[in-house]
Amino acid sequence: MPYISLEAHLPGITGLLEYRKDTAAPIRSLTQVLLRGPSTLSEGERELIATIVSYGNECKFCTAAHTAAADTLLGESNTSQRMKENIVSAPVSEKMKALLEIAALVRQNGKNVTDEAIQKAKKEGATDIEIHDTVLIAALFCLYNRYVDGLATVTPPQPEFYQALADRLVKHGYNRLPQGYDHLKKTATEVK
Repeated sequence: MPYISLEAHLPGITGLLEYRKDTAAPIRSLTQVLLRGPSTLSEGERELIATIVSYGNECKFCTAAHTAAADTLLGESNTSQRMKENIVSAPVSEKMKALLEIAALVRQNGKNVTDEAIQKAKKEGATDIEIHDTVLIAALFCLYNRYVDGLATVTPPQPEFYQALADRLVKHGYNRLPQGYDHLKKTATEVK
Protein backbone atom coordinates (compact mmCIF):
# COMPACT_ATOMS: atom_id res chain seq x y z
CA MET A 1 0.00 0.00 0.00
CA PRO A 2 1.50 3.38 -0.99
CA TYR A 3 2.57 5.72 1.78
CA ILE A 4 0.64 8.58 0.17
CA SER A 5 -2.73 8.70 -1.55
CA LEU A 6 -2.27 7.76 -5.22
CA GLU A 7 -4.76 6.88 -7.93
CA ALA A 8 -5.38 3.13 -7.67
CA HIS A 9 -5.41 2.59 -11.43
CA LEU A 10 -1.87 4.00 -11.78
CA PRO A 11 0.63 1.69 -10.08
CA GLY A 12 4.35 2.30 -9.94
CA ILE A 13 5.91 5.42 -11.34
CA THR A 14 2.88 6.55 -13.33
CA GLY A 15 0.86 7.25 -10.19
CA LEU A 16 3.72 9.29 -8.74
CA LEU A 17 4.18 11.28 -11.94
CA GLU A 18 0.46 12.04 -12.05
CA TYR A 19 0.48 13.03 -8.38
CA ARG A 20 2.91 15.91 -9.06
CA LYS A 21 2.68 16.80 -12.74
CA ASP A 22 4.85 19.88 -12.18
CA THR A 23 7.80 17.85 -10.87
CA ALA A 24 7.07 15.04 -13.33
CA ALA A 25 7.41 17.25 -16.41
CA PRO A 26 11.21 17.77 -16.28
CA ILE A 27 11.83 14.15 -15.26
CA ARG A 28 9.69 12.86 -18.12
CA SER A 29 11.40 15.24 -20.55
CA LEU A 30 14.87 14.11 -19.50
CA THR A 31 13.86 10.46 -19.72
CA GLN A 32 12.38 10.99 -23.19
CA VAL A 33 15.61 12.58 -24.43
CA LEU A 34 17.84 9.91 -22.91
CA LEU A 35 15.83 6.80 -23.77
CA ARG A 36 14.02 7.82 -26.97
CA GLY A 37 16.00 10.73 -28.37
CA PRO A 38 18.65 10.49 -31.09
CA SER A 39 21.54 8.28 -30.03
CA THR A 40 24.11 5.87 -31.39
CA LEU A 41 22.79 3.44 -28.78
CA SER A 42 19.56 1.75 -29.80
CA GLU A 43 16.42 2.27 -27.75
CA GLY A 44 16.68 -1.39 -26.73
CA GLU A 45 20.25 -0.91 -25.49
CA ARG A 46 19.22 2.13 -23.47
CA GLU A 47 16.36 0.13 -21.94
CA LEU A 48 18.92 -2.52 -20.98
CA ILE A 49 20.81 0.16 -19.04
CA ALA A 50 17.59 1.11 -17.21
CA THR A 51 16.94 -2.57 -16.56
CA ILE A 52 20.36 -3.44 -15.14
CA VAL A 53 20.23 -0.47 -12.75
CA SER A 54 16.67 -1.23 -11.62
CA TYR A 55 17.50 -4.92 -11.21
CA GLY A 56 20.59 -4.12 -9.12
CA ASN A 57 18.52 -1.75 -6.98
CA GLU A 58 15.94 -4.52 -6.49
CA CYS A 59 13.14 -2.24 -7.70
CA LYS A 60 10.63 -4.84 -8.86
CA PHE A 61 8.31 -2.41 -10.65
CA CYS A 62 11.06 -0.71 -12.68
CA THR A 63 12.86 -3.97 -13.38
CA ALA A 64 9.68 -5.58 -14.76
CA ALA A 65 8.71 -2.47 -16.75
CA HIS A 66 12.08 -1.91 -18.39
CA THR A 67 12.76 -5.59 -18.97
CA ALA A 68 9.45 -5.73 -20.86
CA ALA A 69 10.35 -2.57 -22.81
CA ALA A 70 13.83 -3.89 -23.67
CA ASP A 71 12.39 -7.26 -24.72
CA THR A 72 9.79 -5.57 -26.93
CA LEU A 73 12.37 -3.32 -28.58
CA LEU A 74 14.88 -6.15 -29.04
CA GLY A 75 12.21 -8.57 -30.23
CA GLU A 76 13.29 -11.27 -27.75
CA SER A 77 13.74 -11.87 -24.03
CA ASN A 78 16.99 -13.82 -23.89
CA THR A 79 19.27 -10.78 -23.86
CA SER A 80 17.75 -9.01 -20.87
CA GLN A 81 17.49 -12.24 -18.88
CA ARG A 82 21.10 -13.22 -19.52
CA MET A 83 22.31 -9.67 -18.83
CA LYS A 84 20.64 -9.74 -15.40
CA GLU A 85 22.33 -13.07 -14.68
CA ASN A 86 25.80 -11.96 -15.81
CA ILE A 87 26.79 -8.92 -17.86
CA VAL A 88 29.99 -10.59 -19.08
CA SER A 89 28.17 -13.49 -20.72
CA ALA A 90 25.23 -11.44 -22.02
CA PRO A 91 24.67 -11.65 -25.79
CA VAL A 92 25.55 -7.99 -26.42
CA SER A 93 28.57 -6.28 -27.97
CA GLU A 94 31.74 -5.80 -25.95
CA LYS A 95 31.07 -2.06 -26.02
CA MET A 96 27.61 -2.62 -24.54
CA LYS A 97 29.03 -4.92 -21.86
CA ALA A 98 31.48 -2.17 -20.87
CA LEU A 99 28.67 0.41 -20.75
CA LEU A 100 26.45 -1.91 -18.70
CA GLU A 101 29.34 -2.42 -16.27
CA ILE A 102 29.67 1.37 -15.94
CA ALA A 103 25.92 1.61 -15.28
CA ALA A 104 26.23 -1.07 -12.60
CA LEU A 105 29.06 0.89 -10.95
CA VAL A 106 27.03 4.12 -11.00
CA ARG A 107 24.16 2.24 -9.37
CA GLN A 108 26.39 1.32 -6.45
CA ASN A 109 28.00 4.76 -6.11
CA GLY A 110 29.11 7.25 -8.74
CA LYS A 111 32.58 7.24 -7.20
CA ASN A 112 32.88 3.55 -8.05
CA VAL A 113 33.29 4.45 -11.74
CA THR A 114 36.99 4.21 -12.42
CA ASP A 115 39.28 5.45 -15.16
CA GLU A 116 39.84 1.76 -15.96
CA ALA A 117 36.12 1.19 -16.57
CA ILE A 118 35.94 4.28 -18.80
CA GLN A 119 39.05 3.32 -20.75
CA LYS A 120 37.68 -0.20 -21.27
CA ALA A 121 34.48 1.25 -22.74
CA LYS A 122 36.48 3.59 -24.98
CA LYS A 123 38.70 0.73 -26.10
CA GLU A 124 35.55 -1.15 -27.13
CA GLY A 125 34.41 1.84 -29.19
CA ALA A 126 32.19 3.79 -26.78
CA THR A 127 32.07 7.50 -27.51
CA ASP A 128 32.17 10.20 -24.87
CA ILE A 129 28.46 10.92 -25.38
CA GLU A 130 27.59 7.21 -25.01
CA ILE A 131 29.53 7.12 -21.74
CA HIS A 132 27.90 10.36 -20.60
CA ASP A 133 24.41 9.12 -21.42
CA THR A 134 25.04 5.74 -19.77
CA VAL A 135 26.04 7.44 -16.53
CA LEU A 136 23.08 9.82 -16.69
CA ILE A 137 20.58 7.04 -17.48
CA ALA A 138 21.98 5.01 -14.57
CA ALA A 139 21.75 7.98 -12.21
CA LEU A 140 18.23 8.81 -13.41
CA PHE A 141 17.04 5.25 -12.82
CA CYS A 142 18.52 5.27 -9.33
CA LEU A 143 16.25 8.27 -8.75
CA TYR A 144 13.26 6.47 -10.24
CA ASN A 145 13.93 3.29 -8.27
CA ARG A 146 14.16 5.16 -5.00
CA TYR A 147 11.09 7.24 -5.86
CA VAL A 148 8.97 4.16 -6.60
CA ASP A 149 10.17 2.11 -3.63
CA GLY A 150 10.52 5.06 -1.24
CA LEU A 151 6.78 5.74 -1.51
CA ALA A 152 5.85 2.03 -1.61
CA THR A 153 3.96 2.23 -4.90
CA VAL A 154 1.91 -0.73 -6.05
CA THR A 155 3.78 -3.38 -8.05
CA PRO A 156 1.29 -5.43 -10.06
CA PRO A 157 2.17 -9.14 -10.19
CA GLN A 158 0.68 -9.74 -13.66
CA PRO A 159 3.18 -9.92 -16.57
CA GLU A 160 0.38 -8.64 -18.84
CA PHE A 161 0.47 -5.31 -17.02
CA TYR A 162 4.15 -4.83 -17.84
CA GLN A 163 3.70 -5.87 -21.45
CA ALA A 164 0.94 -3.28 -21.85
CA LEU A 165 3.18 -0.69 -20.18
CA ALA A 166 6.09 -1.66 -22.47
CA ASP A 167 3.85 -1.30 -25.52
CA ARG A 168 2.86 2.18 -24.33
CA LEU A 169 6.52 3.14 -23.72
CA VAL A 170 7.56 1.87 -27.15
CA LYS A 171 4.70 3.66 -28.94
CA HIS A 172 4.53 6.90 -26.95
CA GLY A 173 7.86 7.14 -25.16
CA TYR A 174 8.12 8.73 -21.74
CA ASN A 175 5.98 11.79 -22.39
CA ARG A 176 2.66 12.08 -20.58
CA LEU A 177 -0.16 10.82 -22.78
CA PRO A 178 -2.07 13.87 -24.08
CA GLN A 179 -5.38 12.35 -22.94
CA GLY A 180 -4.03 11.40 -19.52
CA TYR A 181 -4.58 7.98 -17.96
CA ASP A 182 -8.26 7.76 -17.07
CA HIS A 183 -8.70 5.13 -19.80
CA LEU A 184 -6.59 2.79 -17.63
CA LYS A 185 -9.24 2.71 -14.90
CA LYS A 186 -11.18 0.12 -16.88
CA THR A 187 -8.05 -1.89 -17.61
CA ALA A 188 -7.09 -1.87 -13.92
CA THR A 189 -10.43 -3.33 -12.88
CA GLU A 190 -10.21 -5.99 -15.61
CA VAL A 191 -6.74 -7.12 -14.43
CA LYS A 192 -7.86 -7.68 -10.81
